[in-house]
Amino acid sequence: MKKILQYLFEHKTLSREKAKEVLVNIGKGVYNEHEVTAFMTVYLMRSITIEELQGFQDALLELCVKVSLDEFELMDIVGTGGDGKNTFNISTLACFIVAGTGQKVAKHGNYGASSVSGASNVMEQLGYKFKNENEKLKKEVAEAGICFLHAPMFHPALKTVGPIRKNLAMRTFFNMLGPMVNPASPKFQLVGVYNLEMARVYNYLLQQTGNAFTIIHGLDGYDEISLTNDTKVITNKGEKIMTPEQLGKRMVSPEDITGGNSVEEAAKIFSKILKGEGSWAQNVVVLANAAMALQCTGHFKTYDDAYNAAIESLESGKANKALQKLISLQ
Repeated sequence: MKKILQYLFEHKTLSREKAKEVLVNIGKGVYNEHEVTAFMTVYLMRSITIEELQGFQDALLELCVKVSLDEFELMDIVGTGGDGKNTFNISTLACFIVAGTGQKVAKHGNYGASSVSGASNVMEQLGYKFKNENEKLKKEVAEAGICFLHAPMFHPALKTVGPIRKNLAMRTFFNMLGPMVNPASPKFQLVGVYNLEMARVYNYLLQQTGNAFTIIHGLDGYDEISLTNDTKVITNKGEKIMTPEQLGKRMVSPEDITGGNSVEEAAKIFSKILKGEGSWAQNVVVLANAAMALQCTGHFKTYDDAYNAAIESLESGKANKALQKLISLQ
């Protein structure tokens, strides 16, 4: 690792092969935590190249615990996290609303590294037990319409670096990798990113997959549709800017969508919204993200049609039923 660090400190970048090799070694525990911390810190000080990111992706997918859910047309809604906004768990809530419409979901998530409560924190708090057994996950998708894939159970490298990420409490390149390494290889993806540079990188990488995708970036720095400002929307077909009025009928303020100060609080907010007891602003932000995900599937003529399907899922209680069913299967 010393040689690699020396190389990186000279402002050089790694080839795809070399990046893969380093991350495979991190996953196998070859380096000590100080070496890994130094390696991760390099990427806090400079941008990551597409080659490096692809190499890291190759490594995680090679080491990955495989899961086969191929009989389902799956959707994932995932933010890169690390936007520092401490919102409630918008993309995870949107997943349940999407599941409530009948669209199958395989949500890939992790503990919050730079936020109070990541998707895994809130799911665990609600009573979900992490697992990587294929048959159990298949049963969840078939019966509840959704399963949850806790990243460290599928990616040994993420388990290794988990404590380091928590100690750094800053956005690292692992935030960028999360949406690219869902073990179920979903057919549709809604990916939220925290800046425009990442949006461009993802656009390039997701174009290579041939799958339908939508990338969203709140122009005031959110990695989701926040409705606090305009949103950049990028799909296989091109890009556009959409206003809060177009996406959710009106604007909301940042205070309206903050998360709790603890995992318990975050889980309470989560349950309240899913039961249909959220504030108008909380509901509308979740609905906008769910609608954008639904539109990505190509099963809806317009965004408004997708939005109406999301409203029906939340208001009829189907979204909450998906959660209750999922928890009952544990």
